[in-house]
Amino acid sequence: MREVFEVRDYDAAGRRGELTVPRAGVTVETPALLPVVNPHVQTVPPAQLEDEFGAEILITNSYVLHNSDELREPALEQGLHDLLDFSGAIMTDSGSFQLAEYGEITVTTEEILQFQHDIGSDIGTPVDIPTPPDVPREQAAEELATTQERLEVAETVDTGDMLVTAPVQGSTYPDLRERAAREAYGTDLDVFPIGAVVPLMNDYRFGDLVDVVAPAKRGLGENAPVHLFGAGHPMMFALAVALGCDLFDSAAYALYARDGRYLTVSGTEHLEDLDYFPCSCPICSEHTPEEVRDVDDDRERYRLLAEHNLHVSVEEMRRIRQALRRGNLLELVEQRARGHPAMLDGYRTLLEHSAQLETTDRVAKEAFFYLSSESARRPEVLRHHQRLERLECEGAVLLTEGSNSDDFDECWNLVPPFGPVPRELAESYPLGAELPERRDRAAYEAAVEGIRRLVAANPDTEFTVFHTGWPDDVLGGIPEGVRVEVLGKRRE
Repeated sequence: MREVFEVRDYDAAGRRGELTVPRAGVTVETPALLPVVNPHVQTVPPAQLEDEFGAEILITNSYVLHNSDELREPALEQGLHDLLDFSGAIMTDSGSFQLAEYGEITVTTEEILQFQHDIGSDIGTPVDIPTPPDVPREQAAEELATTQERLEVAETVDTGDMLVTAPVQGSTYPDLRERAAREAYGTDLDVFPIGAVVPLMNDYRFGDLVDVVAPAKRGLGENAPVHLFGAGHPMMFALAVALGCDLFDSAAYALYARDGRYLTVSGTEHLEDLDYFPCSCPICSEHTPEEVRDVDDDRERYRLLAEHNLHVSVEEMRRIRQALRRGNLLELVEQRARGHPAMLDGYRTLLEHSAQLETTDRVAKEAFFYLSSESARRPEVLRHHQRLERLECEGAVLLTEGSNSDDFDECWNLVPPFGPVPRELAESYPLGAELPERRDRAAYEAAVEGIRRLVAANPDTEFTVFHTGWPDDVLGGIPEGVRVEVLGKRRE
């Protein structure tokens, strides 16, 4: 693969980076939203996407152009950039969506890649097999083998400086997804879309989505730009970025508009149910819901809704980039998780992969905010517990939520959810965390896990714990031999 992707900032597995697209002569800042443009019906024209919404890259369907009596020859003669009036990078899909929807298409990988090259696409896509969720394992494995064969064919096509994608399939089988990603990464191809996940998102199966993306990421190198095919709803962008996805193609802005649906970062509203717009984008500032409902021209009404949907999507992507810069992406994910129960499933599943997230999560950020019991499972807490296993202490050591005591050789802070904290590190990230005064059970349980790790690493040390009244059953997890007292009151 060509070295076209450079990471600038990490947070969890999320990356702020730059994707160089040689044929377009542009560098795209990631994470990036790729608005889907229907070459026949442009609800929002590409020039407007570029000028008003700041789009640096978009995606359109080369198979639709290939089969169009109206547009095939103009695309070949003019090239995509002139045809669409767009100067940024253009990615093209291959017809795999049509294959998934209708069961067959009439082009081969060689033919469609050559066509994509000839019409001036900057990032082309081979014809993979989009295997839906929950199919029998045998089917997923067979179709994955076919996809891999087609990726190997794609390597043989002379596409010049056009980047070529290597889609990652495998249905809902984590081992197949990881294997598919590893095999795709082993090709000479350039961008790595995780495919056939739209059904999961349509059914709000965000926990299952996480369990599909996480193994795919394990199979890819850190220099691999990752595209999440069909991820168009802003409510899940932050979650997907935290998993390590970089590119998102959105047809939702237009498709939802045609159904009278209004996007927000916490879900979807129906235009007919709104009395007020909860948004200050240009569309919502200049119109009321009633005025939009009363527009007689269906296409004009669709356009207004589509532009709002784009504004909220673009705004969320900018918010995510800023969170990546500051290092508070997981706080943003948690905020989005509180907007819908299915998103909370996704966030909780994300934290089941904290060990994977920790490998790229940067060690210094602005602040750690403990917002809920889920915060006790974040990568930062796991990292601190791992480091406790490497710390040495001798003699009589006090772990306390209170002040120092001269009766001990060493005094460490005791900070839920981290557990034991050396005094000299108390103000460092994440140990100087912003914590609620009323801690939850998960914070205490995580702190006890930290105590266990430190005690196990220092079996000859005499430990005492002073706490402020933790639950008795949680205290039961403290190893035997550790003296435990409530501050000001001895506990046997």
